[in-house]
Amino acid sequence: MHRKISRREFLKLTGLAGGAALMASCAPRATPTPEFTLPDLSSGETIPLEELVKAVEVEGKKLTTIALPHDWANYGEMLSTFKQRYGIEINELNPDAGSAEELEAIRANKDSKGPQAPDVIDIGIAYTKIAKEEGLVAKYKVATWDSIPLKDPEGYWWGEYYGVLVFEVIKDPKIPVPQDWPDLLKPEYKGKVAMAGDVLKSNQAVMTVIASGLSRANGDKSMAAKAGLEFWKEMNAKGNFIPVIADQGRIAQGETPVVIEWDYLALANRDALAGNPDLEIVVPQTGVVGGPYAGGISAYAPHPYAARLWWEFVMSDEGQLIYLKGYAHPIRFTDMVKRGVIPQELLDKLPPAEAYEKAVFLTVEEQTEMRTYITENWRKEVYGE
Repeated sequence: MHRKISRREFLKLTGLAGGAALMASCAPRATPTPEFTLPDLSSGETIPLEELVKAVEVEGKKLTTIALPHDWANYGEMLSTFKQRYGIEINELNPDAGSAEELEAIRANKDSKGPQAPDVIDIGIAYTKIAKEEGLVAKYKVATWDSIPLKDPEGYWWGEYYGVLVFEVIKDPKIPVPQDWPDLLKPEYKGKVAMAGDVLKSNQAVMTVIASGLSRANGDKSMAAKAGLEFWKEMNAKGNFIPVIADQGRIAQGETPVVIEWDYLALANRDALAGNPDLEIVVPQTGVVGGPYAGGISAYAPHPYAARLWWEFVMSDEGQLIYLKGYAHPIRFTDMVKRGVIPQELLDKLPPAEAYEKAVFLTVEEQTEMRTYITENWRKEVYGE
């Protein structure tokens, strides 16, 4: 690039340049290509997929998620498929965070576009009210909006998937498999029962208290929160409750012989552990609670277009089937069954339909009221603090 050129070469170059300039001056002027305009985000309406993909390119092809463990509802496959499909770099924050921690991450990073600011959240339905009221989430309606049965009318959140709480039990010939909540109070379960979350942070743990309360209160929702605290107070007093957060590792080591968690997590553990130890999954006879989880977009998302593209994928038929492969019932399950797009082999792997017939689904208002009462009184009532 820096070698000396001869006079002849110089004249050739200038001649070519002059000729090109002359030709350009005589040619008709080209119409300038308009620059791509980023789609409007304020309306909350669906953005066509091709426009969204272009916007994500302009934005930088990055996404920050939070609280998405790879073994929860098959999020491992969901994340990897999305990443490969669109070539997006995914920053995964605190996979084991609870719903309360997800909202706190948005609050703490309102003024930051750094790597600790989540773009998307996956929270228990009970947390949607406060998320919307505090302005922590942005509205957006995905292309499949009309087929989503559980959602905020304005588009601030929507159901993604649901399951019911079950007993995940390590088979032991010396100990009978519990069939209902009162069984857990028996002496043979001393030091053997654990939850899969912290009641003060985890939606799953709060729902566990509610489910036990519904059983004790004979299905009376108005008494469920109080009765649930009474149940776990008795569990703690008898020494049956192990105050640790159960996970696959603790189950594998035999530290938590009986765990209460969502069916899709328990069934996935059963597959992953493959008989070591051997697990039995039981839907209790009473207090069967259905728990939907809701998706949302941070109102302060550093990558708002990637966030919307993520939800377009998750809420599509393809994304919903990925949930089902992980035993989570996709929120659009009914619509997809009607259209015949769910493979029979996936339907055959689910627990018997009759096990779900008693499932109770609480409203957002009911869950919010119960969650508030339980979290405010948990330590006082159960531990006497």
